Amino acid sequence: MDKEREWNAIAGFLTTLALEKGLADLSREAYKRDLADLLEFCSEREVVDWKAVTAQDILSYIGELDDLGIAPATINRRLSAFRGFWSYLVHEHLVEVNPARLIDGPPARRKLPDVLTYEDIKKLLTQPHPDSPSGIRDRAILELMYSCGLRVSETVSLKLDNFLLDGKLLSVRGKGSRQRLTPVGRPALEAVALYLKDARPLFIKKDDPRRAGNALFLSVKLGRPLTRQSLWLMIKAYAQAAGLTSHISPHTLRHSFATHLLEGGASLREVQELLGHVSIDTTMIYTHLDRSHLLEVVRSFHPRN
Repeated sequence: MDKEREWNAIAGFLTTLALEKGLADLSREAYKRDLADLLEFCSEREVVDWKAVTAQDILSYIGELDDLGIAPATINRRLSAFRGFWSYLVHEHLVEVNPARLIDGPPARRKLPDVLTYEDIKKLLTQPHPDSPSGIRDRAILELMYSCGLRVSETVSLKLDNFLLDGKLLSVRGKGSRQRLTPVGRPALEAVALYLKDARPLFIKKDDPRRAGNALFLSVKLGRPLTRQSLWLMIKAYAQAAGLTSHISPHTLRHSFATHLLEGGASLREVQELLGHVSIDTTMIYTHLDRSHLLEVVRSFHPRN
């Protein structure tokens, strides 16, 4: 393949996604990686350009991913990128047919998310040192993520002006740049207020205060917005310190938030809105998490029990 020419086609596709579809930066980066991987695969098979790629080439690529144990959800995301890319090429009259159009991906295998008990949540929340600036910041992060069911990307992208009504509501920009409002619980509100008063000012670098910008959570050393990687490592370290042996990730707090709401009596629709899920099908995975709770609901409220 003439890789420079093919990369130009990919760049045009990604620009179209940004301008016409409003696709988020992270999603475009994922599409770029997917297409680059397919480009490499086709080059090894001596496919001369995008016009020459056939449905069989894509099926062979998908088969290789499956042999490597790549998750069905990842394979389907890549197929979605390929369908969109060739649709763009057809629209731009660069190719005549879309070879990915009729290819079906593997059925998704839904893995139940890891969830902490409320007792384990309390253990995790008490790990940050209450007398150190970094500990005050970390407690605020953990409290806010659990209180609002935040994703990692949502947490690190928070701004000071995302708090509304004296901090009682948080404006969150989620996947696909969709906005949602979520209430902030009292412990989280108090933890963030303490962080803003006693810790965040210490992280702002006097030689370059503009580094901090309007970001809510800052890096201790650099005074810049906290990164997703730093947040992941921080939560992992506190989970180990708390003696939590199950697999803990930043998303575990979000899963626990949803599960605990449902166990407390919230409806699936309410949890869907709080999580920012477009489809309730995504939220329904939480109905499988605590069978004992569902049994207790039936025993308590069904007239024949």
